[in-house]
Amino acid sequence: MKNVPVFLLLSAALLLETQAGVAAALKVYPTANSIRNAIQAAGAGDTLLLQPGTYREHDIVIPKRLVITGSGRAVIDGEHKGQVFIITADAVTIQGLQVQNTGISSVTDMAGIRIANAKYVAVRNNKLVNNTYGIYLQNAEGCTITGNIIHSGVQNEVNGGNGIHAWKCGRLFIKNNVVSGQRDGIYFEFVTDSRIIANRSHDNDRYGLHFMFSHNNEYFGNTFMDNGAGVAVMFSKGVYMHDNEFRHNWGDASYGLLLKEIADSRIVHNRFTKNTVGIHMEGTTRVAVQHNLFQDNGWALRVMASCSGSNFVENNFIGNSFDVATNGTEMLNVFSNNYWDKYDGYDLDKNNIGDVPYYPVSVYAVITEKIPSAMILYRSFFTGIIEQVEKVMPSVIPDKLKDDRPAMKKLQL
Repeated sequence: MKNVPVFLLLSAALLLETQAGVAAALKVYPTANSIRNAIQAAGAGDTLLLQPGTYREHDIVIPKRLVITGSGRAVIDGEHKGQVFIITADAVTIQGLQVQNTGISSVTDMAGIRIANAKYVAVRNNKLVNNTYGIYLQNAEGCTITGNIIHSGVQNEVNGGNGIHAWKCGRLFIKNNVVSGQRDGIYFEFVTDSRIIANRSHDNDRYGLHFMFSHNNEYFGNTFMDNGAGVAVMFSKGVYMHDNEFRHNWGDASYGLLLKEIADSRIVHNRFTKNTVGIHMEGTTRVAVQHNLFQDNGWALRVMASCSGSNFVENNFIGNSFDVATNGTEMLNVFSNNYWDKYDGYDLDKNNIGDVPYYPVSVYAVITEKIPSAMILYRSFFTGIIEQVEKVMPSVIPDKLKDDRPAMKKLQL
């Protein structure tokens, strides 16, 4: 029996199970092409149990409904020669494996696990290491990506790929993954009706999460920290962003959250702490920003003149160098009932609402928008004099950007 090829044993076991009308559970051992042979021998609905060891295989196509699961420590090593798994069938499950070492190509996006033109695929509890792209979904529908650890030591944006990359997909469910060291942690392009929940995306070269042309999606309970530029949501509408943490995304051009050409979206119950910019907004329309914490950021908000119809209501602004900055004099958005720790007004009627408006754009924020190098004088004696003069004789700050009902006490969010 020791000299019988593994695929013959698999074929015999498969034949017996098929005759009995029951899906087979087949053990696979790390010999040459053993996974590829096992897939060929298995029937639809079978389970392949990959035993501990290193399987040196690449470009493994899965064209039928199978469950491929690791029993112990099963490592599938692409040996830098190509992709590892390519799933083309519906309802495939891959779980409990370590998938590593894809090739590098300027023609093909090399992925540890690629899902192409398939539905209801589940990729869960895997470890993906040193792959150009971790998990790549292409024209996929109803797939579940949960509990995976994805890491690559990308050195720059050109040679790196994304941890979880989705293109032209719908109804994805992405939960409890940890992604680091990629170009973008999670990337959506032309993706709709999907949910991103409780993931941790950190130390990625560019964005922790990146949306492009992706409508009616929701992401919540995620942590985005120490990324090159935080999170970017661009050219999308109907995005619901709530209960996330944007922390320590710090650098010359870094944001907790960058919004560009966004409409009809909600940003609720998030925490923006220690970012260069909490939220940077360009070309946004009808965005609700409510019940968020902005604390210890360089700029809490940068709302460009191209933004309109958005409401900033009942947020806490604490310890930020600048609460709000803008590059225009007109303001087509509404600020109301926010708590500003820099507000020094009074409340004679004791209703916990300030009796005089708060103007969150400081004169120095206006100056540094026009002359960025002026930041070198921030917190100097000269800056303090300018701020005091502006309070007495306002002439520089946009007088229409104000909160007419500033909260006197920090809000319970």
